[in-house]
Amino acid sequence: MKVVDASGMILGRLASRVAKMLLEGEEVVVVNAEKAVISGSRDSVFAKYRARRERKSIVNPRRHGPHYPRRPEMILKRAVRGMLPYKQGKGRSAFKRLRVYIGTPEEYAEAEKLSFSDASYTKLRVPKYVTLEELSRHLGAKF
Repeated sequence: MKVVDASGMILGRLASRVAKMLLEGEEVVVVNAEKAVISGSRDSVFAKYRARRERKSIVNPRRHGPHYPRRPEMILKRAVRGMLPYKQGKGRSAFKRLRVYIGTPEEYAEAEKLSFSDASYTKLRVPKYVTLEELSRHLGAKF
């Protein structure tokens, strides 16, 4: 089992690395999901996620979908699911081996945590980013 610390990592790069590990058959635990970052200006990131949340159907506004998460661990999990062939058996079984947590649970506090140097937000040329915690609070999540 691999424990990955998401602190200061770019969401998309982290999700692709985790998806690859899952497809190789490993169990992956991601901790500190709220500290992962999404690159881009604050306004553009907020507008993108707000538009996803407010999409409604004209025919039946109560059943609008697809449903997008608000909580940081679910946003990260959804990003990893997007990198997997989810509708086929291989991707679905890989996705079941993923656990994502806000903060660090006690059972993983002493474990050796992986971090990917190529996924760090310090590699950005223009340091514009939003943490998943800020995005979740903006979307109205309570955690």
